[in-house]
Formats: sequence, structure tokens, C-alpha cells
Amino acid sequence: MAKIKDENTESTPVTPSVARLQTFYKEKVTPKLVERFQYKNIMKVPKLQKISINIGVGAAAAEPKLLEIALQELAQITGQKPQSRKSKKAISNFKLREGQPIGCRVTLRRKAMYEFFDRFVSLAVPRIRDFRGLNDTSFDGRGNYTVGVKEQIIFPEIDIDKVPRISGMDISFVTSASTDEEAYVLLSELGMPFKKKNN
Repeated sequence: MAKIKDENTESTPVTPSVARLQTFYKEKVTPKLVERFQYKNIMKVPKLQKISINIGVGAAAAEPKLLEIALQELAQITGQKPQSRKSKKAISNFKLREGQPIGCRVTLRRKAMYEFFDRFVSLAVPRIRDFRGLNDTSFDGRGNYTVGVKEQIIFPEIDIDKVPRISGMDISFVTSASTDEEAYVLLSELGMPFKKKNN
């Protein structure tokens, strides 16, 4: 279990998986990207910049305890203290007030980001039911990719016997790539298991 830290703090515990993926990017992925896209400047090689994990808990308007549970689970999954997200406007039909907490998020950078990516592709994704690869259609046109996870129990940090409710989350992988093609190759080389394209 990773030590939980506030995302505003600078220090992040170093683990073997973090060092492994960072080293892999520098030694294996970077040369492949240079060869594929013929970058003349090493600084142009795309890299992973941050990972944002968001959980929406609309039902928290009626049941505030659900947000507390989501905050705890997100902290367990990421090893970092989440921030709550508040509604931007009131919706009377849903008994929602402006400024009411309805979700939570975490933004991972540097070593914590690589450590999460490593665990996501090697431990969590294989536990998705009937998994046949991630869709490659969720790029935003600017080199960023978002995947929706339907069940938080795919993460080994979550004890299924203690989960009162199945919930999902959106995970966004933000890269420095200028095109979706470059981002796709970058994430693929890092181990993202996309569905195989038909030739």
C-alpha cells in the first residue's frame, strides 16, 4: 500500500515500479519515438506529463457519505490525497446546491504518475471483465487520452468485500504530444493495451 500524500506536497515515495517505467521510457520508448517520427531535437519527443483521475458522485447530494467513500477509495488507489469537486450551479430537480461537493479528483505527476501508470496497465486493466483492449477513439485531438473505468474494484488496492457500492471513474493521460498519432504510439510503447487495429 502506497503512503498517502497530499498532491500539493513535493516528495513522493520512490518504488521499484516507478524507477522501472521511467527508465524504460528513457532507454526504450524515446529511441523508438525518434526513429518513428524523425525528431531532430530530443526535446520534441512526446512524454507523459500528468494523469488526472476523476470520480463523479452525483448521488452525494442526497447521500454525503458516498463522497467520503469515494475520497477514501481514490486515496487508496493513487496513494495521494484527493481534492473534492463542487457543483458550479444549482439544479433544483436533483436537490443540488451551487458549491455542493459532488465528486473528487487527483492529479498525479512525476514519479507518482509513472507508478500509477505501471500498476494500471499491468494489474488493474487485466482485471476488467471480458477485456479485449482499450478503445483508441478517446483521444481529444491534442494528444491526450481519456478512458472510463466502470468498476473501482479492478484496482487491487480496493477490498471488494468492503465496497458498499460499485462506482466508476475517468482517467485522463495528458501528454506533450502535438498529435493523437504521436500520443497513441507513446502510450502504446509504455504498455497501454489498445485494441489491435485491423490491417
